Amino acid sequence: MSELARARTERGELTLSTRADGAIELRVNGVFVMDTVEVSSETALAQLALAEVAYPRQVLIGGLGLGYTLHAVLGDPRVELVRVAEIEGPLIEWLREGTVPHGPGFLADKRVTVDHIDVAKLVAEALPQTYDLVLLDTDNGPGYLVHTENAGLYRPPFLGEVRRVLSPGGMVAVWSSHESADLHAALAATFDSARTIACPVLLQGREETYWLHVGSLDA
Repeated sequence: MSELARARTERGELTLSTRADGAIELRVNGVFVMDTVEVSSETALAQLALAEVAYPRQVLIGGLGLGYTLHAVLGDPRVELVRVAEIEGPLIEWLREGTVPHGPGFLADKRVTVDHIDVAKLVAEALPQTYDLVLLDTDNGPGYLVHTENAGLYRPPFLGEVRRVLSPGGMVAVWSSHESADLHAALAATFDSARTIACPVLLQGREETYWLHVGSLDA
């Protein structure tokens, strides 16, 4: 494995490396987060959520990652604006400057704004009914946190703020590697309706099931 970039932030160490198979791999504090080969889950997050919203004109994404969820959102011609909240500044720069080769192309779309900010802070500062769709992919779900402080993203106080910034008919979709009864209950208590959608994907030749936890507002 060949290291492409390394950075340390107040949350720990980020490394970007090229594997023998040519894939670029992102790790946080030594823990694998994602790569440029198995991107079906990131794409599915966007596509499944977009299919559930009639008019996803303005979309907020919590977590830039390697940009594949953003890229999938931009593939929907109904989308007029996408705002991305990414807490790790170096990751934004690696995509912007081309350390991640596809990054400049993904971020060149004029509909995109990427903010170096915690998604919770961005939501707190947003005006009511700003977004039609909010996508959260900051962890592998509430049981598998990249940073312990992210636990608040799956609880009613923050979800209530998300409800405030959604337009009528809007939706929040939370990606998780495992089904979470607690998250479903929190969404059900906060939104007009809540569902958990199974998302079968093929990873390295094996079938896996991920989960999309959804909270929706009536139109």
